[in-house]
Amino acid sequence: MNRDRRVPVLLLIPAVIAVLLLVVPLASLLIRVPWTELPRVLASGKVWPALRLSLLTATMATLISVMVGVPLAWVIGRSLSRGMRFLRALVTLPLVLPPVVGGITLLMAFGRNGIVGGPLYSLTGLSIPFTSLAVVMAQTFVAMPFLVISVAGAVERLDDRFDEAAASLGASGLYAFRRVTLPMLAPGILAGTVLAWTRALGEFGATITFAGSFPGRTETMPIAVYLAQQSDPEAALALSVVLLLVALVVLVAFRRHYLPGAVA
Repeated sequence: MNRDRRVPVLLLIPAVIAVLLLVVPLASLLIRVPWTELPRVLASGKVWPALRLSLLTATMATLISVMVGVPLAWVIGRSLSRGMRFLRALVTLPLVLPPVVGGITLLMAFGRNGIVGGPLYSLTGLSIPFTSLAVVMAQTFVAMPFLVISVAGAVERLDDRFDEAAASLGASGLYAFRRVTLPMLAPGILAGTVLAWTRALGEFGATITFAGSFPGRTETMPIAVYLAQQSDPEAALALSVVLLLVALVVLVAFRRHYLPGAVA
């Protein structure tokens, strides 16, 4: 029997409004970009250091998120403990915190007078704020929840019968996880990785608060856009397009892994 797939008008109208709220700002950016100024901006020497730093730190933040976030997502998704509800809420908190507040919390923890940063500085002389490491930490703080939530959802949807079948055939827990469970989680892990990377690439508030803006060291592309907006709006538009295109290429390339029903 064919199902009626027509969309009710009462749903279609707000859906169209939602699309316009998302598309109109992006279209306005593309319309207002001074395309003739783009070569000048790209050749100015400000773009590539900031873009290179953003790509490097976003990738490092994503790798860290995968290494520690996937095990955390496994614990959240498999444990039946009541404390997991609190842990899940704690993990998702950076998603709703204003980014600047996230930067302040990082300063309170890892600054020279912070709970962790103070003793670390006293013992080793290592100061984390306003360094490239601070950029990576800020990006990890805001991006890792995207990966954890994505993977935890995939873990919760796993069918335990596959693990039981592997155990009945004599497979150890580690072997079953590596050869059975992990491949089944791969789409969720990849989806979370893509979302975490793009979020890290666009991070601004926590980064500028915790790492500052030092060209070549902590000035990422979003910060470069913000600074350019104050002195050269046309350059800010051009930089915004560069950042938009980089994120768009990644999202389109991996869309079938995080969009249900998407085709390659």
